[in-house]
Amino acid sequence: MIPRRTLLGTAAAAALARPALAQGEAGQVLRFIPQADVTTLDPLSTTSYAVRNHAHLCWDTLYGLDLEFRPQPQLAEGHQVEDGGLRWVFTLRDGPTFHDGEKIRAADAVASIRRWMVRDTHGQTLAARLEEIRVLDDRRFALRLRRPFGVMLDALGKSSSYPCFIMPERFANTPPTTPLTEIVGSGPYRFVAGELRSGAQVVYRRYDRYSPTPQGAPGGTAGPKLAHFERLEWRIIMDPATAAAALQAGEVDWWERVAPDLRDLLARRRDVVVERLETNGTVAMLRPNHLHPPFDDPAVRRAFLPALDQAEFMASIMGPDRARWRDGVGCFPPGSTLASDAGLAALQGPRDLARGRAALAATGKAGSRAVVLNPGDQVNNNALTLVAIDLMKKLGLDAVDATSDWGTMLQRRSRKEPPTQGGWNAVVVLFGGEDLANPGGHPLLRANGGDAWFGWPSSARLEELREAWLEAADLEAQQRIGRDIQTQFFEDLPYWPLGQYFLDSGYRRGLQLGRRGVTLPLNVRRG
Repeated sequence: MIPRRTLLGTAAAAALARPALAQGEAGQVLRFIPQADVTTLDPLSTTSYAVRNHAHLCWDTLYGLDLEFRPQPQLAEGHQVEDGGLRWVFTLRDGPTFHDGEKIRAADAVASIRRWMVRDTHGQTLAARLEEIRVLDDRRFALRLRRPFGVMLDALGKSSSYPCFIMPERFANTPPTTPLTEIVGSGPYRFVAGELRSGAQVVYRRYDRYSPTPQGAPGGTAGPKLAHFERLEWRIIMDPATAAAALQAGEVDWWERVAPDLRDLLARRRDVVVERLETNGTVAMLRPNHLHPPFDDPAVRRAFLPALDQAEFMASIMGPDRARWRDGVGCFPPGSTLASDAGLAALQGPRDLARGRAALAATGKAGSRAVVLNPGDQVNNNALTLVAIDLMKKLGLDAVDATSDWGTMLQRRSRKEPPTQGGWNAVVVLFGGEDLANPGGHPLLRANGGDAWFGWPSSARLEELREAWLEAADLEAQQRIGRDIQTQFFEDLPYWPLGQYFLDSGYRRGLQLGRRGVTLPLNVRRG
């Protein structure tokens, strides 16, 4: 269990003091504590949710996903599907502009899709099936496919793991391996570069000419995206006690993700609302690096299974209340259409450290060094990492705690060099359930080697099954293939699933939130 922190009082609030605002101006400012710092401006440089949320403020997408994960038009007015699914024609809405005042054109969308396809798992699949993508006129563009791609709208509208944000053509022509350092957005808020203070503050201003979609109700990333505040300040406060004290003192309006051990204390406050906004939960995973020993050996990875206790991992961050977490989690989140019991016997029943130690010893890798990345300023990642390191040591590995801040961890995670040259062996990964619901978009299920997500696993069989799922004719066939994928998953173990948990937001009473599903500071009013 994480020890309950003692909340800071007026000293913490004083430390967060900012220049006084006139009463009228203060009412036009929303002060928000995100889950982490914005470590890069470019949403194709990382899958960090803080960067993703930042990007949803600054840029818009062609489609968004509503609370039922149904694609809804955003910048797109609509589309046509022709030639048995081999030709898609998209039409943009007339009216949306970039933050420099230029109209959003089909050429911008095409360049943005090309850049996105290199990074995203859905996009890579689309690229492999794409024969041609071309501009028809200022508002229309067409994709010609070699093979049907039925999840086209889901791919273009995905909310996480590299969403397809629409940027000006001159920016979208930047190679995806070169991070953007300037933002000319297409979304409801403008990034204020001059007020960026790394590790402390990110500032946005409302874009007066933003044209929200007229279709649908706000939910997930679909429906009108409305900026009701002239100024949005992201306060980067990584210490949970300080964040909670700031919320109680009214120094901030909204804390995106309340630390689990402070939830009940804040819920007792009459001036604070604690509410679950992200209904799909967060799935915790321990990702091994498949490029280097000891975890390049699947037998070493499988040696963890007899001893891995998901309940122990979940209780370490969420406590004993099972209403806040789930174990028995495979590669698809509980409650999703592909969730099944295939292969789950490996994680069920009494846990047996002796069996795990014997299995590891049989590989000849006992005593091997394992460098585990640990972002110490992220409370849940840190707690889960410490449990993982303890398990590795009990099994017989020389586990090393490589503690750093979040930004440094993200940089090191991208390195493919051996651990002795600045690389790594394992890292805890947290993703929202919506990102893991199917093999088309699940970033950690891709097993295409050097092109896979950080950790870079290789499994021809998992890749074959993913292709089969994409070709499946109906839900029954998809679920059958989903079982086969999970069975193979427990053989290859591209990662170890650690469980699913649910976090709550905390905000000042009187704040009216108009969007659920994804915690974005949009459609918010002050009552």
